[in-house]
Amino acid sequence: MLGYYLNLALRSFKRNKALTALMVLAIALGIGACMTTLTVFHVLSGDPIPQKSSQLFYVQMDPESKLGYRPGGDPQDQMTRFDSETLLKEKRADRQAMMTGGNVAVIPGQSGLIPFRSDARYTSADFFPMFDVPFLHGNGWAAKDDAAHARVAVITRSLNQRLFAGGNSVGKTLRLDQSDFTIVGVMAEWKPTPAFYDMNRDTYGGNEDIFLPFSTSRDLQMGRNGSMNCWADSRGDNTAENAPCAWIQYWVELDSADKVSAYRNYLSNYSDLQRKAGRFERPTNVRLSNVMQWLTYNKVVPSDVVLQLWLGFGFLLVCMVNTVGLLLAKFLRRSGEIGVRRALGASRREIFKQCLVEAGMIGLAGGVVGLGLSLLGLWAVRMQPASYAKLAHLDLGMLLVTFVLAIVASLLAGLLPAWRAMQVTPAIQLKSQ
Repeated sequence: MLGYYLNLALRSFKRNKALTALMVLAIALGIGACMTTLTVFHVLSGDPIPQKSSQLFYVQMDPESKLGYRPGGDPQDQMTRFDSETLLKEKRADRQAMMTGGNVAVIPGQSGLIPFRSDARYTSADFFPMFDVPFLHGNGWAAKDDAAHARVAVITRSLNQRLFAGGNSVGKTLRLDQSDFTIVGVMAEWKPTPAFYDMNRDTYGGNEDIFLPFSTSRDLQMGRNGSMNCWADSRGDNTAENAPCAWIQYWVELDSADKVSAYRNYLSNYSDLQRKAGRFERPTNVRLSNVMQWLTYNKVVPSDVVLQLWLGFGFLLVCMVNTVGLLLAKFLRRSGEIGVRRALGASRREIFKQCLVEAGMIGLAGGVVGLGLSLLGLWAVRMQPASYAKLAHLDLGMLLVTFVLAIVASLLAGLLPAWRAMQVTPAIQLKSQ
């Protein structure tokens, strides 16, 4: 029966080419606009580390003074150096890493290369296994290197290509800010999108090229970047161990719900002890957020992208309304044909099905044209100066969504016209012939 309906639909399209083209174009325009914005939203709101996102937790506490305190407020987005180093030493999680962003001068040892500045990340040994960082050569440093303030470094593949022509540089010397570091590892391509581990940087921009032990970076007073919140006098050094400043990101890995609960209790007890010691003044306010919760909290998807998404769906709705009108006109013009079919024994259900099949075929054709329009729209997005623009690509999943959305939209648009068509009374139509 489906084949029969398809044949009837094709014949109808041939008889009304202009009207059919208008309906296909209406669906295509709506799908093109909707899928362009939906694809960008999908890319930006995706899970950056799906294999472990439910096991990685961002730690927050509230070490501030009572000044400006409001009950029920959020804790600090970052940690103090004292608290971070204390939690790191106590090792109550499966893995833990403290970190902050930085910027260093790279002084190449090769002739013909001039010094340049590069973004860096100062962190601890668990950073690499915690975030599943892949390596081309070597590995990250060990916890003993953190304790020893070792001058070791991990570099990215791109920096290794620039400095060492892509060869195995493990064991070679890298000069940074007038200090020599030994390269212990070269990372393979690694770019979680967004860069969830530090929400104070461009989360869709490029990654850091150099990774150094946090302890070493403080010994050498290497430059840092990112936000910082201080609530008391730091005596001239905001990055000192006891400075009342929050500027460090702290992540832990916990592989079970029991461990999450135990670690949250540990943080609460720690906060209570610090308040008794006079460091914390506010009531205990700790928070553990997994990766996706942390991204939601930070509203990582730009507001303009969310607005564009709603506008895209709104435009699709307008196109659907236009398609309803066109289908209604098309089906009612065929009242005589429908009346003959009803007189020959076709049921109302069969008429309804026939009309929906025709609407679905219009949706399928609109999906094909809409796919081309969405690819054009995504190309236009990639031409924009926004940091996330280059990520706007249509993957297989969104390709399937394109056709599903087009067919569903056309079927919804065809419900009212199909219902009106099946109400045609055979006797009245036959008398009017």
